[in-house]
Amino acid sequence: MANHKSALKRIRSNAAKRLRNRYQAKTTRNAIKKLRNTTDAADAKVLLPRVISMLDRLAKKNVIHKNKASNNKSKLTKLVNSLS
Repeated sequence: MANHKSALKRIRSNAAKRLRNRYQAKTTRNAIKKLRNTTDAADAKVLLPRVISMLDRLAKKNVIHKNKASNNKSKLTKLVNSLS
C-alpha cells in the first residue's frame, strides 16, 4: 500500500485514466468493426472520418501506437474506396 499522499492520489488518477482509455479504445474498436462490416459505400464514407478521428485521438494520447493508427487508417481508407 502507498505511504505518501501523492502516491495515493496517483493510484486514484491512474485508475480513472485506465477506465477512460479502455472505454475509448473499446468504442473505437467497435466503430472499426462496424465500418468493416458495412457494405453500403455511402454509409462507409460517413463513418470513415469519425473512425479516423477516433484513431488519431487514441494515438495522440498514447493509448495506441501512432503507427498502428496509421496502418488502421490506411487499410480502412482502402476498404472504403474499394466499395465505391
